[in-house]
This record gives sequence, C-alpha cells and structure tokens, in this order.
Amino acid sequence: VREVAAALIRICKERDIALLLVGHVTKDGSIAGPRLLEHIVDVVLNFEGERHSRLRLIRAIKNRFGASDEVGCFDMNDSGIQGVADPTGLFTSRHAEPVPGTCVTVTLEGRRPLLAEIQALVSAGRENDYGNARRVTSGMDSSRTSMTLAVLELRANIRLSGRDVYVATVGGMKMSEPAADLAAALAIASAAKGLALPADLVAIGEVGLAGEIRKVSGVQRRLEEAQRLGFKRAFIPAGSEVKISGMEIVEVSRIDQAIGKVKI
Repeated sequence: VREVAAALIRICKERDIALLLVGHVTKDGSIAGPRLLEHIVDVVLNFEGERHSRLRLIRAIKNRFGASDEVGCFDMNDSGIQGVADPTGLFTSRHAEPVPGTCVTVTLEGRRPLLAEIQALVSAGRENDYGNARRVTSGMDSSRTSMTLAVLELRANIRLSGRDVYVATVGGMKMSEPAADLAAALAIASAAKGLALPADLVAIGEVGLAGEIRKVSGVQRRLEEAQRLGFKRAFIPAGSEVKISGMEIVEVSRIDQAIGKVKI
C-alpha cells in the first residue's frame, strides 16, 4: 500500500494532477493498512452514515490546506447522493401541538451548527418498584444519559427509579457532545411529568454531577442558527453573556432552576 501510494503521489506531482484514493476503515474506525498512508496524503476525508439513515457526512480528519473541522452533509435517496444545504429538517420533527418529552438543542458538527431534537419516554412505573428498570438510548451516549438520569433524581427530585426510560434523537442523529445534556435532561423531565416544553425553546449546556449547568463553546453561533429557524427562547449556561436580537435568552446555573423556569 505504501509503495503504490508513493508512486501515485510522485506521478501526481510530476504531472500536476489531483488524485483521490478510496479505501475502507477497520471496525474501530481507523484507515485500514499502514498508518504511514495518512501522513503521505494531503487530505483525509471520512464518509460516514448509519445504515437506516438517509444522512451521510463527509468529515475532514486531516487537511493541509484548510480547516479540519468542516463537515459536509449529504442526503442519500433514490436519485443518488445529493448535497444538503440546510440539513436541520432531517433531525427535527414538526408537531401540531407541543408534545411531552421533546426538546431541541443545537449541536456543532465541526463548525457547522445543526438543530437536533431529543425525544424521551418515561413509563409510569409502580410505587416501591426498584427492580431492573430499562434504560434505552438511540443516538445518545448511554453513559452520559445514565449520568443525566441520576442527576435529575438526586438534584431535581424527579423520581425515575423503577421507571423505564427511553431517549432517542430524531433522524438517526448521533450526539455525544456535552452541550446536549441540558436538552436531554429537560426532555426526560418533561416526559416524566407528562408536561410539554414550549415549542419555540432550545436548550444548550452541559450538566455536571452536582446539577450545575456548565458553559460550552460556540453558543453565539448555535443561537444564531436557532433564531434563523424560528426559535424565540433559549436556555444557556449562566455567564455565557450572549445576546441575540429578537430572542429571549435565559441563563441558568442549575438543572432544577432550568426545570422550574419552564414550569414542568
């Protein structure tokens, strides 16, 4: 692999042409073959996507000529793969009326803000039932979700022991960044109490084990995208000091404070 790649690159330099090498990755996500191949080339792009999702992402892993945190979004349909200028609609759903257990957040894919909806479902449970309740996640980090459940029970007095909890993202979106914690917590609290959150609300922030809401990066960029798509209220970590004209921004320092402000 190394010798072939070196020969191809030499030909490209001699003839001043561009070359695109297509390969595959191993189960752990690394490029198959010698690691040296990544150092020889100028740009490494990963083509990612879930089997049951239409969305495909091209993510820059290495780029000698520009930023390596850019992401391209594409839609795989019957006509082939087409670029998506505004992919937000793939990760949010439209409800005629507010539904309990849903909350929208803004995640960053590279430098690109994407609105994503988190949905939660909490079973009614039974009194004094502390058996093996189910905790199921789809598109969310299971460890962070388990931590969020514990924080809600201990810091916000929301009883979840003995109750099955299901948390999922819309459209097969994968979210692992801490900035989605607050939206996940509000969605779970909304589902547990059977009360809907405002339809025009977005929530951004990391939830700590003490119940505090921590700052995250790119809040200004996230909120500008949310406002562009019609959201008028936002919960963000205290001290973020972000102002968006025409948007009501509420700074929250604790998870119980955030839940109290939406009156659920």
